[in-house]
Amino acid sequence: MSEVFHLGLTKAMLKGAKIAVVPGDPARSERIARRMDKPEFLASTREFTSWLGYLGNEPVVVCSTGIGGPSVSICVEELAQLGVRTFLRVGTTGAIQPYINVGDVLVTTGAVRLDGASRHFAPLEYPAVADFACTNALYNAAVAQGVTPYVGITASSDTFYPGQERYDTFSGKVYPAFQGTLKQWQDLNVMNYEMESATLLTMCAALGLKAGMVAGVIVNRTQQEIPNETTIKSTEEKAVSVVIEAARRLASA
Repeated sequence: MSEVFHLGLTKAMLKGAKIAVVPGDPARSERIARRMDKPEFLASTREFTSWLGYLGNEPVVVCSTGIGGPSVSICVEELAQLGVRTFLRVGTTGAIQPYINVGDVLVTTGAVRLDGASRHFAPLEYPAVADFACTNALYNAAVAQGVTPYVGITASSDTFYPGQERYDTFSGKVYPAFQGTLKQWQDLNVMNYEMESATLLTMCAALGLKAGMVAGVIVNRTQQEIPNETTIKSTEEKAVSVVIEAARRLASA
């Protein structure tokens, strides 16, 4: 019987895992775990699909979070209850700086808190910052694989459309609070938009947990809004390779 409310997991099932890789897409959990040794399916409930794998002798849990901060907070909370202390998020993203190309890898050091869930863990004055050891591991893992990542700030929104100032919608409207914000974040040297890092980084820092974030760029919004399907898989695989190598480094530290 599950020991937590949503994930369908018990502490025994995690075999003492202290590190979790947390993608958004449930389908990515299996693909990531199968890049490790002895992959084992654990559970699948709602957006949370979990597997266990090994890096050397260390168990690592892979659990999808779904989209957005609220479900991330559930995943992190319940895995922490079961003994996990380090969380590495891997995902895809849209860049907003013209010099960042599709296929590039971004390592997030901090997030603009455009979400709501992070405010349930700390006031807005509290920064959404990544753990230094996790960030260092992600950066060095990328470089070791011949990838020079961009490192910096991510804008993390609760919504995909208005919060990221997209006008190609049903209504075509973006309300005044978000009008002009894409240009604002560009001017402030923000690299990209996504929907999870603000909650993950704020929550983990506030609770004394460790978290890092890496993403593959599948579209640059200064050029187009819709990604090219032929580039998504290769970009995703690049980011996954980085996160697995980073997890390996942290597990052996």
